[in-house]
Amino acid sequence: MENTTSPMYQFCGSDFWDADKTWWTTDPDFTPCFEKTVLVWAPCAFLWLFVLFDVYYLKASFDQNIPWTKLNISKLLINIGLLVITALDLIVALVKKNDISIHAVDIWSPIIKFASFLLTFLFITLNRKYGVQTSGCQFLFWFFLTVLSIPRCRTEVRAEKERGQKLDWTDQEDWEGYQYISFFIFFAFSCVMLLLNCYADSLPRQTKYQRGQNEIPELSASFLSRITYHWFDAMSLKGYRKPLEQEDLWDLRPQDSCKEVMPTFAYHWNKNVRKNYKKPSPSEPNAKFINGKVSFDNPHGERNGRKKGMASIMPAIYKSFGGVFLFGSVMKLITDVLTFAQPQVLSLIIGFVEDYEKDPQPEWKGIMYSVMLFVLAATQTFILAQYFHRMFIVGLRIRTALVSAIYRKALRISNSARKESTVGEIVNLMAVDAQRFMDLTTYLNMLWSAPLQISLALFFLWQQLGPSVLAGLAVMIILIPVNGFIANRIKTYQIRQMKYKDERVKLMNEVLSGIKVLKLYAWEPSFEKQVLDIREKEIATLKSTAYLNASTSFLWSCAPFLVSLVTFATYVLIDENNVLDATKTFVSLSLFNILRFPLTMLPMLITNLVQTQVSVNRINKFLNSEELDPNNVKHDASKPHPMTIENGQFSWGDDDVTLKNINIEVRKNNLVAIVGTVGSGKSSVIQAFLGEMEKISGTVNTVGKLAYVPQQAWIQNATLRDNILFGQEYDRKRYNRVIDACALRADIDILSAGDLTEIGEKGINLSGGQKQRISLARAVYSNADLYLLDDPLSAVDSHVGKHIFEEVIGPKGLLAGKTRVLVTHGITFLPQVDNIYVMKLGEISESGTYNELLKNKGAFADFLIQHLQEGEEEEEELDQIKRQLSNSIDAPELLGTVEKAIKLARSESLSDSISVTSADSLMGSLRRRTKRQESNDSEASAASLKKKQEVEGKLIETEKSQTGGVDFAVYKHYIKSVGVFLAIATLALNFVFQAFQIGSNLWLTKWANDKDVANDTSRRDMYLGVYGAFGFGQVTARYISGLCLALGCLSCSMDVFTKMLNMVFKWPMELFDTTPLGRIISRFSKDIDTVDNTLPTIMQQFLSTCFSVLATIVVISLSTPIFLVVIIPIAILYYFAQRFYVATSRQLMRLESVSRSPIYSHFGETVTGVSTIRAYTVEDRFIEESDAKVDKNQVCKYPSMIANRWLAVRLEMVGNLIILFASLFAVLGGQKNPGLVGLSVSYALQVTQTLNWLVRMTSDIETNIVSVERIKEYGETKQEAAWELEQDKSKPKHWPEEGRVAFENFKVRYREGLDLVLRGVTFNVAGGEKVGIVGRTGAGKSSLTLALFRIIEAAEGRILIDGVDIASLGLHMLRSRLTIIPQDPVLFSGSLRINLDPFDVKTDDEIWRALELSHLKTFVKSLPAGLNHGISEGGENLSVGQRQLVCLARALLRKTKVLVLDEATAAVDLETDDLIQKTIRSEFKGCTVLTIAHRLNTILDSDKVIVLDKGVIKEFSSPTELLDNPKSAFYSMAKDANLI
Repeated sequence: MENTTSPMYQFCGSDFWDADKTWWTTDPDFTPCFEKTVLVWAPCAFLWLFVLFDVYYLKASFDQNIPWTKLNISKLLINIGLLVITALDLIVALVKKNDISIHAVDIWSPIIKFASFLLTFLFITLNRKYGVQTSGCQFLFWFFLTVLSIPRCRTEVRAEKERGQKLDWTDQEDWEGYQYISFFIFFAFSCVMLLLNCYADSLPRQTKYQRGQNEIPELSASFLSRITYHWFDAMSLKGYRKPLEQEDLWDLRPQDSCKEVMPTFAYHWNKNVRKNYKKPSPSEPNAKFINGKVSFDNPHGERNGRKKGMASIMPAIYKSFGGVFLFGSVMKLITDVLTFAQPQVLSLIIGFVEDYEKDPQPEWKGIMYSVMLFVLAATQTFILAQYFHRMFIVGLRIRTALVSAIYRKALRISNSARKESTVGEIVNLMAVDAQRFMDLTTYLNMLWSAPLQISLALFFLWQQLGPSVLAGLAVMIILIPVNGFIANRIKTYQIRQMKYKDERVKLMNEVLSGIKVLKLYAWEPSFEKQVLDIREKEIATLKSTAYLNASTSFLWSCAPFLVSLVTFATYVLIDENNVLDATKTFVSLSLFNILRFPLTMLPMLITNLVQTQVSVNRINKFLNSEELDPNNVKHDASKPHPMTIENGQFSWGDDDVTLKNINIEVRKNNLVAIVGTVGSGKSSVIQAFLGEMEKISGTVNTVGKLAYVPQQAWIQNATLRDNILFGQEYDRKRYNRVIDACALRADIDILSAGDLTEIGEKGINLSGGQKQRISLARAVYSNADLYLLDDPLSAVDSHVGKHIFEEVIGPKGLLAGKTRVLVTHGITFLPQVDNIYVMKLGEISESGTYNELLKNKGAFADFLIQHLQEGEEEEEELDQIKRQLSNSIDAPELLGTVEKAIKLARSESLSDSISVTSADSLMGSLRRRTKRQESNDSEASAASLKKKQEVEGKLIETEKSQTGGVDFAVYKHYIKSVGVFLAIATLALNFVFQAFQIGSNLWLTKWANDKDVANDTSRRDMYLGVYGAFGFGQVTARYISGLCLALGCLSCSMDVFTKMLNMVFKWPMELFDTTPLGRIISRFSKDIDTVDNTLPTIMQQFLSTCFSVLATIVVISLSTPIFLVVIIPIAILYYFAQRFYVATSRQLMRLESVSRSPIYSHFGETVTGVSTIRAYTVEDRFIEESDAKVDKNQVCKYPSMIANRWLAVRLEMVGNLIILFASLFAVLGGQKNPGLVGLSVSYALQVTQTLNWLVRMTSDIETNIVSVERIKEYGETKQEAAWELEQDKSKPKHWPEEGRVAFENFKVRYREGLDLVLRGVTFNVAGGEKVGIVGRTGAGKSSLTLALFRIIEAAEGRILIDGVDIASLGLHMLRSRLTIIPQDPVLFSGSLRINLDPFDVKTDDEIWRALELSHLKTFVKSLPAGLNHGISEGGENLSVGQRQLVCLARALLRKTKVLVLDEATAAVDLETDDLIQKTIRSEFKGCTVLTIAHRLNTILDSDKVIVLDKGVIKEFSSPTELLDNPKSAFYSMAKDANLI
C-alpha cells in the first residue's frame, strides 16, 4: 500500500521503499523514488567524501602541465555536455513547476548532480595543471554512477512502452517523455566518461625528475591498470620469453629513491635529536639541503648541550612513513570486515537451497547471492593487493632510510665508538636489522587485525552455536602454549645444529686452504672422516628437529578438526534440543577457517616484534654513538706553518693518554720524518693530524688539502686505475708520471688487463707491496698540499723502497714542492730529510737534523743500534749506513754494531735476487687466494698466462648464474636420493589424509541433512563417533606423511653431502687453483643448508597445498558435476599466470640477490677505510655511491614485489571465478542437498588462498632446487687418478727400499693450455744421495717436487722410483711412501697429536721421540695439555719457527727412503734453520734427500747439485766440481751470494 502521508512520498511523489515490489516478488524492481534519490545521491556523496584524496595527490605531485590531448579534451567536452543537460533538467522543472505537479526531487537531484559534475570538471583542469595522470576517486564515481543508473534504465524503458500504447499525451506525460530522453543522454554520457577514465593522460611536460625511456609504466598507468596491475604485463611477458637482465628493469619511482626518502627521514630524525637537548636550539627549516646532500645532526650535539637520553629511530619512522602506513591499515580494516560478510552470504545460499523442497524462493535471489559472494571476494582481492603493495613500499622506504642513515653515521663515528663493534657487526646492522623492518611492516597490522578477526569470528559463531563455541576456543588456546613449547625445543635444536654447521664449515675452510699439504701427505681420508663425523652429529640433530616439526604441523593440521569436533560435540550434547543443520554446520566451519589464520599469526608476530625491538635497540645504539669532533683540527690560515701541533695531548677515546706533550711544526715544503721503536706512537701522531684521535688539550692546525697513506693500505674493490684516481679526473700524463714514480709499471704489465684489471675485495689479488704502492700512487695523484705518509715503505723490497724514496718522497721526488710528514723504519733515508722527530713512549724525546741527533747520542742513537741488531737490512744498505756513519761522526760503538750486522746479513744472503718486478707482484696477480702463495710454482705459468690473454686477467672462472628452468634430471636426482619407497609413501599418505578429510566433511553433510537425529540420541552418538574416527584417521596420516618426507629429505641431504665431499677431495690440484675457496665453501654451507632445512619444508607445503586444491575440485564436482566443464578453462588461465610468474619472479629474485651484496660489501669497505675517506674528504662521493647501490637494489626488488601482487590479483580472480561458478551451479542446478552445497561453497571460499600458495611453493621449489643442481654439478667434476689400486698390494711393505730416483725426458705443465714448466728433464739420483736443486725464481724447482708427488701429472716422459714408474701406482700408495717438509708450514686446528699423526697409528713413544729430535719436546712438555694441546686455525698460536719444527716432526714420524725438503723462503730464524739441517743430516743419513735450496750455503755439502733454468737442466754434478769451473752458472750464483 502506498503511504501518501510520509515525508518521502511528499518529496518524490511515490513510496521510498516497497518490500512487496522489491523483495517478495519474482520480478524485482525499485520504486522510482529510490531510483531518483539513493541511486543518484550515493555516487555523488562518495565523490564529495573522497575528493580529499585527489587534493592530496595534487599537492604531492612532482610534475606539472599535461599537454592537451584527445583524451582530456573529450573528458572536458562530455563533462560540459553533462553540465548542460543537468542545468536543462533543472530549468525545465522550474518552468513546468506551475503547470503540473513537479516534486522536490526533480529540483534537488539536478542541483546535486550539477554540483558534482562541476567538481569533476574542476579536477579535470587541476589534474592537467599539476600533472596528475589518473584519478581513482573520479573513476569510481563514474563507475558507481553508471552501474547504479542501470535499474532506472529498465524502469524508464517500461514506462515509455506504456506511454507508447496511449495515443494522446497529457502535460504530465510530456514531462515524463522529456525525462526519458534526458535520462538516456545522461546515461550515455556517463558510460563514455567511465570509458575515458579507464585511460590515463599523457606525460606531463614539466617534471621534477628526468622521466626517461625506461621509466616504470606504473607512473603513467591509469587507476584501472594500477588496481589490476595490468601495467606489469609487459614485464612478465618479457620474463617469460627470455631470462630478464639488469637492463630490462625499469627505473625506480622517484618517490622511493634515496633522494626523496632521505630528506624527510633526516628532518624528523634531526628534530628528534634536538628534542634530546635541554638547551633549546634555534628552530630549523626542513632537512638541510646542500646541493642535494642531506645533513644529519650529531646526537652528541655541541659539547656543551647536555644529552637527556638516546634519540630513537622509531618517532622519525612514524612521522616520515606513517601516512602511507595508516592508509594501508584502513584498507586492512575493510578487507577484515569483508571476510566476515562471506559466511553470512553462505548461510543465505544454504537457506535458499533448503527452501527448495518446501517453499522455493525466486531464482533471481539465488543468482544474486552468488554474484554477491563473487563481488565481495573480488573487492577483497583488489583492496588486499593494494594493502600489501602499500606496506611493502613503507618497508622499502624504511630500509632505504635506515641503510642510508647507518652509512652516513659510519662515516662520522669516532674511533672509540667504532672499537665497540667489529666491522661485521656494523655491516649486520644494515644487512640484518634494517631488513627486519622490511619483513615486519607487512604483518604489523596483524597486531590489531588479529584480535579484531578473532572477536568478530567468535561473535558470529556465538550466534550460530551459543556458548558451546567456548569449548572450541579453549582447544585453540590450549594448543598455543603446546606449540610454544615445541617451538622452544626446536629452537634449542636449531642452535645446536648451527653450532655443528659452523664447526663443519670452519673445518672445511681449513681443509680447503691447506688442501695441497693434505695431498702431499695423503691425509685426505682422515680429514674426510672428521668432516663426516661432524656432519653425522648435525644430521642427528636435524632428525630430532624433524620429529618435532612433524608434531607441530600435525598439531596445526588437526587443530581445525579438533576445534570443530569439540564444538559440535559440546553443542549437541549439552541440550537434547540442539540439532545440527546444514546452515549451522557450514557457516561455523567457514568461520573456524577464518579463525585459524590470526591464531597462527599472533605467536609468530610476537617473536618477530621482539626481534625487531632488538634490532631497533642496536640501530639506536649505533646512531647515537659518539662522533668525531670536527673541532679536533683547526684550519687557521694565519699560522706561519701549514702543519702544527702545540702542547698536544691525545687519546684513543679511552681514559689513558696515548700521546702527551706533543709539539711539532712542519715548515712549508719540508720533509719531516718521525722515527721510533714499535709502539712508540708514530702512527698516532699522523692520526692526530687527521683529527682521528680525541684531543684532550692543545691545538692542531692544518692548512691546505690533505693526502694520507695509511700503514695498512686500504684498497677498494675496483679497477687498479680507479683506486689511484680515487674519484678525480683521468689526466694521462700525470697518471703515467705517478705510475712510473711509484714503480707500478712492471706490475701493471703483468696484470692481464693492465691498469683496468679489477682488484678483489681488500686487494686480495695483490701482494702487500703492490697495495702499498697503489695507496701511495693515490696520494701522489691527488695533488694535495700536505702529505701524511705512515710508513709507506715497510711492505716493499729495499731496492723498490729506494726507488720510491728518490722518485716520490725525497728532495728530488715528485712531492719535492709539498709539505710532507713521513713515518719510517728505514734508516737509510734519514740523512736526506729536513727534520727528524724521535718518538719514545708517546712523547717526543728529541728532534733535529740527522747530524744533530747523532751528536746527542740520545734516544736516536739507541734507536739506530736497536734497529741494526734486528738485522732486517740488506747488505748493500748496511754498507751505505756504514759510510754515512763514518762520514758524519766518530761513534765507535755504532760502527761496531754495523760491522756485526753486515756479517749476519752475509750468511743469510739469498740466492734468488730478483729484479724490481719483485716476485710478489707476479705471485699476487696469479694466485687470487692469499693463503696459497706458494712461491715458485707459479712464475712459469705467470709468463704463459701473460701470453694467453684469452681471459682478460681472470684466473678465476666466473660463477655461472643459472638462468631459465631447472632440468628434470635434477628432480630425478633429488627423488632418487630421497629414496623411492619414502617418496611414494609420502604421496600415498597425503592422499589418504585428504580422503579422510573429504570423508569427514561428507559425513557432516549426511548428519546435517538427517532429520531423524533430533529424536534419536543413539543415532546422534553414532554420527559423532564416526566423525571422530575420521578425524583420527586424518591426524595419523598427516603425522606419518610428515615424518616420511622429513626423514627422506634428511637421508637425501646426507647422501648428496657425502658424495660431494668425496668428489671435492679427489679434485686435481688445478681445480682448486681456478675455483675460489669461497665458492666451494658456499656449496658446503649455503647450498647444503638449503637441502637440509629449506627444501623439506617447501616440499611438505607444496604437497599439502597441491592435494587440497585437488580435494576442492573433487568436492565441488561431487556436489555439482557440471562444474567440471568450467574447470578446464580456469585451469588453463591458472597455468599461464603461473608459468609467466615463475619465469619472471625467479629471475627477478636472482637479480635482486646479486644487487644486494654490493650494498653490504661497499659498506664494509667504507667502514674499514673510513680514516682514508675522511682524510681525503670524499665522504659525499661515497654517500652518493652507497645511495646509488641502494637504489639499484630497489630497482630489482620493486618489480619482484609487484610480480607477487600481479600474480595474487590474477590467481585470486581465478579463485573468485571458482567461487562464483560453484555457488551459481549449486543454486541453478536444482541441487536439493543443502549440506553438499554448503560443503562445496565453503571449500571454494578457501581455494583462493590455496591457489596462491601453490604457485608460491612451485616457484620456491624451483628457486631452491637450484642448490641440488649446484651440488650435483660439483659431484660430476674432473677427478685425479685413483687413490688406491689393486696392484699396490703386491708392493713390499717398505718400498722404496733403496730410494733411487730417475727422471726420463720428463715434461710437465700446470694446466691444459698452459706452457710447459719442465721441458724434458733427465737425471738419475742413486739411493741415499743428497741432491740440491737450485735456480732462479721460476726455473721450475718446485714443479719438480710437485711432479714427484703427482700433484701435477706428466705431459711426457716418466719418473721411476726404485725402477717403478710412479704413474702405475695409486696416488696414496705413492704419496705415503715419500716424505716432504713443505715450504709453508701448514697446521690444522685440532690437537697437536692429530697434526702429527691424523690416522692415529703411531704410539706415544714414537711421537715423543719425533718431538725430541725436532727440538720441540721441552716446549710440548711445558704445555698443560701436552700432546693434546689445541692448535688454533692455521697454527696461529705457535710461532713460525715452531710450525716449521712441527713439519719436521711429521717427516721424522713418517721417515721413508725418499725425503723432499722444500726450503722455507721465509727467513726462519737462523737457529731453527740450523736445528732442522742438523736433524736431517743425522736422522736421514741413509735416505735420498732432494733439497730445493734458496740459500746456497745449505747445499754446499751435498753430493750433487742440479742447476735448473727455465725448466731445463743446465748443470748436474758435485758442488766442488761446479765451483772449480768459473764459467758454471753455479759459480756465478755463489759469487753473487758472496760465498767465494
